[in-house]
Amino acid sequence: MRDFHQPRRSAAVAGEAMAATSHPLATLAAIDVLRAGGNAVDAAIAASAVLCVAEPHMTGIGGDCFALYAPKAAGAPLALNGSGAAPMKATVEWYRERGFTGIPVESVHAVTVPGAVDAWCTLLERHGSKDLTELLGPAIRLAEEGVVVTPRPAFDFTFLADKVRRDPGAAHVFMPEGRMPAMGERLRMPALAETFRRIAKEGRRGFYEGPVAADIVKRCNELGGLHTLEDFARHRSEWVTPIRARYRDHDVLECPPNGQGLVALMILRTLDGFDLSASCDEADRIHLLAEATKAAYRARDAFLGDPRQVPVPIERFLAEDYAENVRRRIDRGRASAGVDWDEPEHKHTIYLCVVDRDRNAISFINSLFHEFGSGVFAPGSGVMLHSRGAMFRTITGHPNAIAPGKRPLHTIIPGMLAKDGRAVMPFGVMGGNYQAAGHAALIARLLDEGLDPQQAIEAPRSFAFDGALQLEATVGAAVEAELARRGHVIDRLVRPLGGAQAIRIDHQRGVLIGGSEPRKDGCALGY
Repeated sequence: MRDFHQPRRSAAVAGEAMAATSHPLATLAAIDVLRAGGNAVDAAIAASAVLCVAEPHMTGIGGDCFALYAPKAAGAPLALNGSGAAPMKATVEWYRERGFTGIPVESVHAVTVPGAVDAWCTLLERHGSKDLTELLGPAIRLAEEGVVVTPRPAFDFTFLADKVRRDPGAAHVFMPEGRMPAMGERLRMPALAETFRRIAKEGRRGFYEGPVAADIVKRCNELGGLHTLEDFARHRSEWVTPIRARYRDHDVLECPPNGQGLVALMILRTLDGFDLSASCDEADRIHLLAEATKAAYRARDAFLGDPRQVPVPIERFLAEDYAENVRRRIDRGRASAGVDWDEPEHKHTIYLCVVDRDRNAISFINSLFHEFGSGVFAPGSGVMLHSRGAMFRTITGHPNAIAPGKRPLHTIIPGMLAKDGRAVMPFGVMGGNYQAAGHAALIARLLDEGLDPQQAIEAPRSFAFDGALQLEATVGAAVEAELARRGHVIDRLVRPLGGAQAIRIDHQRGVLIGGSEPRKDGCALGY
């Protein structure tokens, strides 16, 4: 039970169904679908579409999507990889011949084929119960009539004016008065509303073929991109088998590479050998998480890529002897060398989860990668294009080297907690590279400290990344001093670290317990 003297949120508690998202309008859209007889997949798609309008810097149909779905009837959870690939003309040699040492974030070369719309349609076709016209209706109305800007997007917008201004089409939509909209002002996206209507009527063809695809390809080609209409037409999402690892008495499920869910499992496998119960000193807890994180991220950056083109030794990385070897190398009194990162960093996306009345559960993430993605905007269709290709390397032979039809390493990862063969919690942690470490930290808070989802989400966050230990303002000064004494280079964050949602399923009592990120504007809501 939380301390009611403290100005914090209570966990959401309900008996029938629940949704948790980063924006109240998205949560409301999901609940409306559930109360109208829709299932978890229906509600997730409706909520994601609303977020494309309400948080347009975080997500959009010009981005990618991953999902973990645990259908009650089928039992075993399913994973959907909705990430897009590089153009078929994209080769390492092409970029190296032109002097590229990497793929710039704010460039058309960071744009891979967006996978989100196909992922939505694929989920809906196999597991949904409603049609796109109904599910996209709330997003269409918001885009056309205008969404009122809430505090967190307004805060984020203050950092983004220069990026938006570089693209005339984007500036026309997102800076209608020559500035980014403030809290309480309306933001309208009429071209996006029309694109949503086309998708509602035609399904995936409405995005990957015809006028929308032509508009996107035309804009990319104007900027020197290698994209073709054939690249869009051939794109398909892929059903894959989730990977899993044991932590305490639960199983943690993640999507396999090209996402970094494997990294979250590697961190948890390491932490499983330490006592992180409520009696554990907070400095020890942060230190152990930091050391496990650094070891896992070193492996990520050296070995992870698209498994359709490069081998990824998943079983080896999750083996007990591998985890024990990492544990033996951890000095509890001294920080190891930091992991330097020479690729783009970002901390923003959207994550949502839904559990319906039949206890179907979905863990769902949709992203533009960097805020407003690549900054490349297709004006006719109103589509902001993501920057996921910026994760590619231009190093010949690297597992994540750019190649024709190859998917880049992804940071976005939905998670699912299971026990005794059934799903007990869809969960996710937003925040770019932080997500894998965030998954591990959240699960440890829940299972080791006994916190409820809301308490675990509200807990102070830290992240060992790019040579420093990032600490939120809520980490105390005494803890910071002890971590510095152990040799950690401390980086106090100005902006909060990531965001999260989770819904715990208490099968025995028939109760849902949800948590939503206080660092965002959203909420968990059930009935």
